[in-house]
Amino acid sequence: MNNPETSSPETSSPIVPEANASEGSAAQAGAGETARASEPTESFKDIFSEYEQSHSRKREPGAQGREGTVIAVTTDAIVLDIGYKTEGVLPLTAFPADKPPKPGDKVQVTIKGRDPEGYYELTRGKVERPTDWASLEKAFAEKATIVGTVTGVVKGGLSVDIGVRAFMPASRSGTHDAAELEKLVEQEIRCRIIKIDVEDEDVVVDRRAIAEDEERAGKERRYSELKEGDRVQGEVRSLTDYGAFVDIGGADALLHVGEISWHRINKPSDVLSTGQQIEARIIKIDSDKRRIAISMKQLQPHPWDGVAEKYKAGERVHGTVTRLMDFGAFVEIEPGIEGLIHISEMSWGKRVRSAADVVKPGETVEAVILGVSPAERRISLGLKQALGDPWVGAEQKFAPGTVIEGPVTNIMKFGAFVQLVEGVEGMIHVSEISAEKRINHPQEVLRVGQVVKAQVLALDTEKRNIRLSMKQLVPTGLDEYIAEHKAGDVVTGRIVEVVAAQARVELGEGVSAMCRIPAEGGKKEDKTAGAVSPVPSSTSSKPDLSSLGSMLQARWKSGAPASEEKPEALRAGQIRKFRIAKLDAETKRIELELELA
Repeated sequence: MNNPETSSPETSSPIVPEANASEGSAAQAGAGETARASEPTESFKDIFSEYEQSHSRKREPGAQGREGTVIAVTTDAIVLDIGYKTEGVLPLTAFPADKPPKPGDKVQVTIKGRDPEGYYELTRGKVERPTDWASLEKAFAEKATIVGTVTGVVKGGLSVDIGVRAFMPASRSGTHDAAELEKLVEQEIRCRIIKIDVEDEDVVVDRRAIAEDEERAGKERRYSELKEGDRVQGEVRSLTDYGAFVDIGGADALLHVGEISWHRINKPSDVLSTGQQIEARIIKIDSDKRRIAISMKQLQPHPWDGVAEKYKAGERVHGTVTRLMDFGAFVEIEPGIEGLIHISEMSWGKRVRSAADVVKPGETVEAVILGVSPAERRISLGLKQALGDPWVGAEQKFAPGTVIEGPVTNIMKFGAFVQLVEGVEGMIHVSEISAEKRINHPQEVLRVGQVVKAQVLALDTEKRNIRLSMKQLVPTGLDEYIAEHKAGDVVTGRIVEVVAAQARVELGEGVSAMCRIPAEGGKKEDKTAGAVSPVPSSTSSKPDLSSLGSMLQARWKSGAPASEEKPEALRAGQIRKFRIAKLDAETKRIELELELA
């Protein structure tokens, strides 16, 4: 500032060529200028004049602005002919949404620089270049945008010509690495003065702030243009576990993982990738928080619209288990359509405590539709129904008398449950476990998982109950008696009870039989029919052990056959002879006829 030339308008920035020459950056003005700068006989004024002329040509387009002609309009940018060999690109957001330009329109633009593909980056309007320190101070005070030319890469940043030599820190250049800094050399840029010291001729500029302001202004403008229900196109900017952030033309929007597709998606990265172009619909705009929510699936038909016509109760379907809950498993039978298999519908036989005991996520299963409710968007499915009802044909498989074998599945105080086949269980009552001793609790002789044999006593298919017995398979005195006798054998037995026209006869310990009393008593018809008196209405409860002896004594004294005597009425306690009329080993039933002498 002590040099009087620095205060004159013609030489308002003599420090620029001097600084550039000292750093070897005068090569930008040509090799001839470098040679002249090194000759002491050449005046400083001539050198600076040449420098100004050469630089004024480079910055002329930016300083004065240019008129461009629209030659193409894309989804997010406008391509203009600005009179150079290479076209310029202007963001579409630079124009109102309701008044987009069309090919042939004239637009006033300023060159910002070049993009990686070599096209000129443009901005609307005209940006001036300061011409002296006063204008620089004014631009600093007003935080105005000015034009500068990057002259070289220096330690920590860039050297920029804004009429004087200025420094731009690398962190404020808007680039991320050294290679990007090199590309800015000789490029005309827009920047803002963030520090100025006239006495020390120290100026610091910021390019990043301009880009951030433009981005912020673009987003504000974009937010004001968007509304819920709009169909937009965007580029996936980043992915998270819960969704994807999408650039929809200058504004950021969140695509939640649940809004990507009607079918369930675990992670957005399974179907989306960074940089992918997508189409979506705006479903919510929060103006206060500047948040936009979008949906891809809203552009697709809702899968539940045709469910009532497509799926009917009783049909078989295949699906994939998507998730498990305490009460059941959800199965996707087509994209966006899930049905629920309740744990009660998973098995005919065993009691399912958790769905995870039967199915796993990702497993393909076959199920039967039990019910469809389109209004509630619910489909009830049955897994066990697809396996077939095991009770079908149970009357033939498990008829009374059938011997079965199976594991004990559950033990209760009153009895034990045995699995006959998958889905069919029978119950052995505690009284039917053993014939040898009294059992107070099934656990005394049985345990869960133990394989036992039992005989079917009764079956009720409507109630799905089967009664079993283990003791019926254990050999008893009755079994031995039946094995040693046959029909026609004459046996001796004691009448235990007389009821109506039948008498129950005890043939041995634990061996009982039934004897039919003839309709007419007191007359001898043949050898197979006994002459007995009609049964009295009431019989003595005390057994008459002397009956047989009295009969023999009477015959001895009179010499007459006993059959000629008036037959004695049958009553409990009598010991008589009987003939086995029928012996059924399978049902363990013995029928007798009274044997008459």
